[in-house]
Amino acid sequence: MPSWKRNLYVCWFGSFVIVAGMNLSIPFLPVYIEQLGHFSVAEIEIWSGLAFGAAYLVSAIVSPIWGRMADRYGRKPLLLRSSLGMAITTALTGLVSNVYQLMGMRLLTGAISGYYSAAVTLVASQTPKEHAGWALGTFSTSIVSGTLLGPIVGGYLAEILGLRNVFFITGAMMFVGFIFTALFVKEEFMAVAKNNVSSTDLWGLIPDPAAIRALFICTLSLTTATLTIEPIITVYVTQLNQSDSYLTLYSGAVVSASGLANVMSASYLGKVSDRIGPEKVLLGGLIASTILLIPQAFVQNIWQLIGLRFLAGIAIAALLPSINSLIRRSVPTSVTARIFAYNQSYFMIGNIMGPLLGGIVAARLGIPYVFYASSLLLMLTALWIRLRLAPSHETSTGK
Repeated sequence: MPSWKRNLYVCWFGSFVIVAGMNLSIPFLPVYIEQLGHFSVAEIEIWSGLAFGAAYLVSAIVSPIWGRMADRYGRKPLLLRSSLGMAITTALTGLVSNVYQLMGMRLLTGAISGYYSAAVTLVASQTPKEHAGWALGTFSTSIVSGTLLGPIVGGYLAEILGLRNVFFITGAMMFVGFIFTALFVKEEFMAVAKNNVSSTDLWGLIPDPAAIRALFICTLSLTTATLTIEPIITVYVTQLNQSDSYLTLYSGAVVSASGLANVMSASYLGKVSDRIGPEKVLLGGLIASTILLIPQAFVQNIWQLIGLRFLAGIAIAALLPSINSLIRRSVPTSVTARIFAYNQSYFMIGNIMGPLLGGIVAARLGIPYVFYASSLLLMLTALWIRLRLAPSHETSTGK
């Protein structure tokens, strides 16, 4: 097996266990907070929001720092740092005795995170360009698979073992990812003078910095748009079902439909990207996502919603891998990790903004307007990308 393909599979496994491990426990933070003291419902909601968002916010801030270190010292050391550090902090979260200690551990977890950013940099930089789309598409399924399976397994383990033990199991899973990374990832890394350029000089090494910044905005907007449904999904399913029967089952099916489609189609769309170019796949995915969001506001039953979410998942599967592929093609290898780290920061901010925007729009205007707002955001993103990428693409292809 070529070393780049082995690295892809090991990084896929490492990302999967870390994301699955995080999702074993994160959905149950409100229940955990309730066990740490005597809180009202409003206080539990506030602390849950702070604990959930804290790790994402800190990760968005420190990600460029870790990216610079990855360019300077290699990607594998950053993979090992992140997986081992998160294994320790997650396990320690199971020992906290009050909500302030929980917040501290969440902040620390966010500060030492960064496995995905380092892994996608390693995969992108080590994979031959003719296979980059397929490799990045395949790698993206690790995140979706972990997100899908984590809550299901976590809910089962919490019922039979208790919440604190779930954190210990999560830490053990992340430690397994650390062991596999240490044993099997082989990186061909050679530090050069350009790896140590300052943040001020960084953009001077990039042929078209405006296009890269446009891709950052694209990552932010599409992450925001695709996560707006998260806080209102149970309410929407209740309205469609008109009863509490099988509420959690139907809600899980709606959420899982998009993720399942993503896992099934991401690798194939990556191959298509290798043939026709990631620009076309990215624009096609944005346009398709824009169109498929609108009818979700008019569905009459749950099965229509599940079907539309599945189709939207296919379109969404093309987006982040295409962005990563475009970054890989447009950025010198010496600063690739830093650029991917910046992109990861925008992704993390989108994880905060998406549920926040969805909750505000649903509360002020109603649930259908969440889909309208998300569709409008993706449409504007498609126009933005078309205007920003077209000139640089034509230049690079000699047209």
